[in-house]
Amino acid sequence: MLEILIFITGLCIGSFLNVVIYRNIKEISIIYPPSFCPKCKIPIKWYDNIPIVSYIILNGRCRNCQEKISIEYPMIELISGIITLVFYMKWGSENFLWFLSATFISYVLIIISVIDFKTMMLSDLFSYIIAFIGVMSCFINPLYNGYFLNRLISCFSGIVMGAGVVYLLLIIGKIIYKKEAMGEGDIFLLGSIGSIVGVKGVIDVIIIASFIGAFYGILLILFKKISRFSYIPFGPFLASGCLIKIYFNINTLNLF
Repeated sequence: MLEILIFITGLCIGSFLNVVIYRNIKEISIIYPPSFCPKCKIPIKWYDNIPIVSYIILNGRCRNCQEKISIEYPMIELISGIITLVFYMKWGSENFLWFLSATFISYVLIIISVIDFKTMMLSDLFSYIIAFIGVMSCFINPLYNGYFLNRLISCFSGIVMGAGVVYLLLIIGKIIYKKEAMGEGDIFLLGSIGSIVGVKGVIDVIIIASFIGAFYGILLILFKKISRFSYIPFGPFLASGCLIKIYFNINTLNLF
């Protein structure tokens, strides 16, 4: 019963993440006005705003203007619910504070990923939030060992490592390809991720993200959605790599 409640809570938070994503892109307040249809602007009633359920009942359309509602909205709610439940089942009973920290980080990473996919831009503010949580939770982070000072050093070393790697890639990309291989927002994102996973974890995240990103890019090329030289946002893959690292603590260098 508790697991069901946790899952539903994750769904509701996912619904709020949709609001943050949409309004961040449109540069409007996340508080006011209340939820509304992007086309007809009519406020959405509470019973039409129930995560996933309302989407199914309304057949994926606005009740008033019949505008089609993107499948993106229930998918984000579902992903949020699943992550919340999975993280709770792993850490909820033995390390509840870390469960809260890791889950909140995952919510921010979802926001970052969707915004990056839509706009190819990364908001540094969200990266700062992740870095702040990473530093504040380093003493309960299961990826770190030792006493508080050792954990704090690991945390800040990860920030420097993450930001430094992307900065180096930016320089190399400009020299070799005469253009930016990664965006400057990736510097802050990987730096903030470094606060959670540490120095070695940054390498793991980059390797995992590269495999996922390469697979995604190959699929798009095969289906002729992009060309070989098209730019795809790397932020969502860094976010995926971070979540995989947090949950499974994969040491990629040991796999080779």
